Amino acid sequence: MQTQKKELDFKGQNIFVGIDLHLKSWTVSIMTNHLMHKTFTQPPRPEVLSNYLRQHFPGGEYHSAFEAGFSGFWTHYQLVSMGINNIMVNPADVPTTQKETLQKTDPIDSRKLARSLSSGELSAIHIPTQATLEDRSLVRMRASLVKDMTRFKQRIKSFLYFHGISFPPEFERSGTHWSKRFMGWLSQVSLEHPTGTEALGFLIRQVEQQRRLLMEVLRRIRVLSRSERYASRMELLRSIPGVGFITAISFLTEIESIERFRSTDHFAGFVGLVPNRHSSGEKDKHGEMTFRGQNTLRKLLIESSWFAARLDPALALSFSRYVQRMEPNKAIVRIARKVLNRMYYVLKNQRQYVTGVIS
Repeated sequence: MQTQKKELDFKGQNIFVGIDLHLKSWTVSIMTNHLMHKTFTQPPRPEVLSNYLRQHFPGGEYHSAFEAGFSGFWTHYQLVSMGINNIMVNPADVPTTQKETLQKTDPIDSRKLARSLSSGELSAIHIPTQATLEDRSLVRMRASLVKDMTRFKQRIKSFLYFHGISFPPEFERSGTHWSKRFMGWLSQVSLEHPTGTEALGFLIRQVEQQRRLLMEVLRRIRVLSRSERYASRMELLRSIPGVGFITAISFLTEIESIERFRSTDHFAGFVGLVPNRHSSGEKDKHGEMTFRGQNTLRKLLIESSWFAARLDPALALSFSRYVQRMEPNKAIVRIARKVLNRMYYVLKNQRQYVTGVIS
């Protein structure tokens, strides 16, 4: 007599999971090779999803995908540690229909991810190691502190202007502001009533405290740059004229490894130093720089390129030729691409750049 089989075995079968992440819940859609299983909402914990998959699809090969965003990489790390083959994707690269764009909901987004994952249409972004991710956090912290410092300084200037307090003749030029002498004068400024003087004092203390914090972070970053993980590559990048300490360590913590880039074009695309292009029939139009890319690295590269154009004779010559037929701000973008190519070369070949030598 035949008995009912009570055990499930999905060995050799692929299970595809699309996850739409949110702070308080996840919307999950699960597909097999042939059909959509279920869409449901669960608590935002990887172990809950892992337990569900092992209970309902024991022995299967689990594949999952979610869009990169606010949640960082910790979810990916945990899913992989639980035996789930997870990938993170750029939200702009997920195939979608017009209907899905007009009727956007969490279940639709999760089913879209599961469907695209099962058909092999998703391209994974690079996942940094935990060590690189934490090093990157330290370098990015400096950039955040610099932005905050700028805001604090602007508040003081706005306060002085609001109360009709003018700068002395020796501090009329903006380049003389925030020096030791300027801060000494600022601390002696007094308003008609004690409350106004106290308010200005709080703003000054805020700037001084921010400056001390910024210097401490900068010292930590210098220690990091001298570590075994970065020291040799820092030396290679800094051999390029115009590439300073902050630019070099920022690039190294953001890209992690130059080996993941196939070519200089691939590298430039990551930074965002490629133009938009629209081609149809006989028309072929090249526009401004693409909005895609790493904005922080792009800004640092452009800033470094202004110095490189003055320090490197070959780049100075190229810049002079470019400005004869375009604006300087557009010419410097082309210089930035040359600097980026040199960064790729020195890291890829482990050879320092030699100024003025053409081989």
